[in-house]
Amino acid sequence: MKVKNMLTAVVAFALTASFCAAQTEQTQVIEGGGTGAWKSVAVGDKSLPTHTIYRPENLKAYVEQNGKIPVLLYANGACANNNLEMSRLLSEVASHGYFILAIGPYQDMPDEAFYNQWKGVVRGWYPETKPIAIMGNGERLTPYTEAELATQAAEREAAQKAAAAAAKKNKNKKPVVQVEPFHTYARQLLEALDWLTDQNGNDESEYYHLIDLEHVAAMGQSCGGAQVLGVAHDPRIKTCMIFNSGIGEMAMSGASKKSLANLHTPMLYINGGTADVAYNNANGDWGRIADCIPVVKISTLDGHHGTYYEKNAGAFAVVARMWLNWQLKGIIGDSALFMNDEYEKTFYPEWTFERKNW
Repeated sequence: MKVKNMLTAVVAFALTASFCAAQTEQTQVIEGGGTGAWKSVAVGDKSLPTHTIYRPENLKAYVEQNGKIPVLLYANGACANNNLEMSRLLSEVASHGYFILAIGPYQDMPDEAFYNQWKGVVRGWYPETKPIAIMGNGERLTPYTEAELATQAAEREAAQKAAAAAAKKNKNKKPVVQVEPFHTYARQLLEALDWLTDQNGNDESEYYHLIDLEHVAAMGQSCGGAQVLGVAHDPRIKTCMIFNSGIGEMAMSGASKKSLANLHTPMLYINGGTADVAYNNANGDWGRIADCIPVVKISTLDGHHGTYYEKNAGAFAVVARMWLNWQLKGIIGDSALFMNDEYEKTFYPEWTFERKNW
């Protein structure tokens, strides 16, 4: 009975949310609002509690000067219910005139807390091909030393022994059921787009007639890339961006290599090179994507976490907004990064670019 009541409540909430006008509850400026002409904000909206919005702060002024704003749907690394990992990149892209719907509820994240959170991740996943990393706050990071790695290994071994001893001591006790942490699902990308479609047509919404629903992109990091592949068949999506990801031989988050047969839009893959755990998967997808689908694949030297910790998310943010400028806004000059050999050699000489079916 309780389960039935819970399901009824969830359905009722979903129906209510789909018809409510957008209600901005919280906003946050991230890293100065980006480098674009339209300073961005991260937004928590009462009628969309499952997602965070990144958009120009003065959205109406943007639309008055440029026309309706294109849309980017974003899915997180680890398929997590938290978009903080890419908050700098999403804020940066939004400042160039994009309305972004990112899976994961709004959370405050001051710059200092963000950089502190990233330190261990960056150092732990540091690719040998990239000897220097500069955080967005100007701090230089170096990889873990051999002594630090040895200390970490010793701590892990001690923790494993302690856990084994505790298990032996409590073997006759009733086991405690561990609840898996909540993970997201691919359909949330399309649910957010459904919500935005309702808002665009609702004359009581602050987004009424401001959204360009004819120009929608989907982007995912790592496991989020699999979520994008899982919904890429939707005709409303006009291009996909697969960051540090690829399905390869895996089946993950509703996607498998069979999903590649459903692609219908230009595709961008960018990975961190051989230091990226998704490198082989991205290469596997490259060989399977049909000859009728235009694809660009970029391999960098940045590892699985790209440049998201760098100032304004570094080169990966540049790639994202230039692809969107080309694909959604028709800015042909920005296609040079993907189609012009001389441009690529001049500005990104250490990266490898591949393209097919153009």
